Amino acid sequence: MAETQVMRLVLADDHALVLEGLSALIASQPDLRVVATATDGERLLAAIRRFRPDVVVMDWQMPFMDGATCLRRIRSEGLPVRVLVLSAFGDADTLRKAIELGADGFALKTEPPQNTIAAIRQIAAGQLVFPQAARRWLTSAARPEPNALTEREEEILALVAEGQSNAQIAAALNLSENTVKFHLRNIFAKLGVANRTEAAARYRRR
Repeated sequence: MAETQVMRLVLADDHALVLEGLSALIASQPDLRVVATATDGERLLAAIRRFRPDVVVMDWQMPFMDGATCLRRIRSEGLPVRVLVLSAFGDADTLRKAIELGADGFALKTEPPQNTIAAIRQIAAGQLVFPQAARRWLTSAARPEPNALTEREEEILALVAEGQSNAQIAAALNLSENTVKFHLRNIFAKLGVANRTEAAARYRRR
């Protein structure tokens, strides 16, 4: 019988109780193992470079280097790790910022701990994960200006107009393909188009 493949994790949070609680929960999972913990963004980056984990679970608000800056550095350096943002703040702006910067998932500290475990496994399998309630926030945030694309969406639309595939766009922008697909859904909705061909045509007309 084949052994269960163990997923290697690095956890980062500036609250010791959160780190201890999550570490203890993960220790009871046969397919998950914590290889390092960090209490700020600088230590997190050092741990990722040293241990090369499969998944990082990181707080959005950390000292010395916050989650946004750390996530930007992770992607700009091309570190091969999936990132789950764990935050107490589930507002649309925070969520959209995390996705813009290349997070693979977003989980709320207010949700049951088992939800975080499930999210870790889902992003490790290549899924884009975020709270169910966030779907409403993201949709409502886009409604006031349906044609106003974010800077990241403009970048993706330009590459779509060049005929690049999702995989090529993901590689060019240091994103996962699931993140690209997420942005494309928002772009299509904002532009009122059904597919990438129509989106490219709209871009050229602009």
